[in-house]
Amino acid sequence: MTAPLVEIRELGFHYPDGTPALDGVSLAVARGERVAVLGPTGSGKSTLLQHLNGLLRPTAGGVWIEGVTVDAGPGLSDIRRKVGLVFQDPNDQLFLPTLMEDVAFGPLNDGVGPVDAAARATAMLRELGLDGVGARAAHHLSGGERRLAALATVLVSRPVVLALDEPTGDLDARGRMRLVDLLRARGETLLVATHDLTLARALCGRGVVLYGGRVVADRELGALLADRALLERYGLESPSGE
Repeated sequence: MTAPLVEIRELGFHYPDGTPALDGVSLAVARGERVAVLGPTGSGKSTLLQHLNGLLRPTAGGVWIEGVTVDAGPGLSDIRRKVGLVFQDPNDQLFLPTLMEDVAFGPLNDGVGPVDAAARATAMLRELGLDGVGARAAHHLSGGERRLAALATVLVSRPVVLALDEPTGDLDARGRMRLVDLLRARGETLLVATHDLTLARALCGRGVVLYGGRVVADRELGALLADRALLERYGLESPSGE
């Protein structure tokens, strides 16, 4: 039996003030699988994603990427190359004077030469429809452009696992469709934490519902979205058009 690409075992996390955020979360994700992590605000979705590349340290259990434990050891930099995390707030990801510098930062940090890093950044900006704004600072971009720019800073490093935290915020209908088309055409294993069930249905084949820091449902996404009682119980709206 093939080992999962992402394995989460009995993961627990408490904030410094003692507030519990995750309680015994277990989840296995196969290579190439696309999983929607669903749940209301405060359910633990963002906290879960931030454990995938070691931004947060568990208080119980653990996370493994390709069989390697995510911890503070020497392998953490390799884990962070494999797991690309796009934050809910794009301003947390854009910090250099120009967008081009932001997007080239990852490859440069991974040892890619300046010329090749610039070429990769240029190609990624073009792919996301941002090739005309590379010389701008992030604060001169629209909200939707900043969100796509944050995605570009991760995709350019060619991660194996792509973890997206509420990726459709600030995107209009055209931007949402562009994002869906882009992600459908790519091959990364995908975990999407979202309230947007229409997006989840467009991208993912499996749905996991978190509530109170626990997994309360894990099933094929179509069946999950058809369960109106479950959606209502855990504060999730049916996808648009249903």
